[in-house]
Amino acid sequence: MKTTVIGMDIAKHIFQLHRVDPHTGEITRIKLKRVQVTPWFAQHPPCRIAMEACGGAHHWARTLSALGHTVTLLPPRAVRPFVQRNKTDAADAQAIWIASQQPGLRPVAVKTETQQSVLALHRLRAQLLKMRIMQTNALRGILSEFGHVLPEGHAALLKAWPRVLADAEPQLPAALVVSLREQRQRVDHLQEDIDALEQRLQQSLRDTPACRRVAEIPGVGVLTATAVVATMGSPAAFANGREFAAWTGLVPRQTGTGGRIRQQGISKRGDRYLRTLLMHAARSIVRRAEALHWPWLLALLQRRPYNVAVAAVANKLARTIWAVLAHGASYRPSAWQATT
Repeated sequence: MKTTVIGMDIAKHIFQLHRVDPHTGEITRIKLKRVQVTPWFAQHPPCRIAMEACGGAHHWARTLSALGHTVTLLPPRAVRPFVQRNKTDAADAQAIWIASQQPGLRPVAVKTETQQSVLALHRLRAQLLKMRIMQTNALRGILSEFGHVLPEGHAALLKAWPRVLADAEPQLPAALVVSLREQRQRVDHLQEDIDALEQRLQQSLRDTPACRRVAEIPGVGVLTATAVVATMGSPAAFANGREFAAWTGLVPRQTGTGGRIRQQGISKRGDRYLRTLLMHAARSIVRRAEALHWPWLLALLQRRPYNVAVAAVANKLARTIWAVLAHGASYRPSAWQATT
């Protein structure tokens, strides 16, 4: 017996469903209000529901899975080529249905509420960091207009701030000096909020055994450990560490014709935030290459440019993280110090 597949386009108020009868080929398009979705699927026989991995998709995947349905989340990049003619909700639902039938498609793992909460903390922290950079850049720009230059880097700016402001205060209007000090206080408040979020992530690391095992890997700290565990979902979704590294965009991009394949820079596919954290972790390892005394890392730096070596170490980090999570084992230093 063939399983019915329903393509569902998620929206704020109106959900569009696309269904094709597996026996007759009859096409059915259904419109549902948000409050009607759960009751409708509760009465529907178990089927496979395909959705695009967008805002709210993981919530609906958990809800519909609890009703006995099989939910498949599709990457948006895999759905877009199948949108025909005009882009409407009905066309999107049809494209989702067609994309779900394609062989070799890797679905997005459905995240738990805990995993989504951890990633939300990361997003809030990243937003506050951007706001802090904007505030400190404003201080630099204003004082540079009066011939006073603040050093680069957040810590260096805070250290030099009292001296630079004292030098600039005699030539500045009192109203501007007060405003600059208020701006400096806003930066402090942002830093306090960032520190609070990092403490919550640290608590999540202590409460999650998988995060603690990942944090034992060189270069991996609280941010990388919590982000990779929450983003990966289930390590069983990947056959091996190479697939996970490719999913994070840390493998060479390939182009070729006529039987000749050329490898270029890393593909940069997948989650950009996770890839950035892995690259930062790899960079911290490469910077300590002399102190670590790992023969393979020293040999890599001798035969490859610095940035290429960083990307290679990030790839190795991704594969090691998958192995630790997939096998439920602890990090083994001997495996890292042997070869690439």
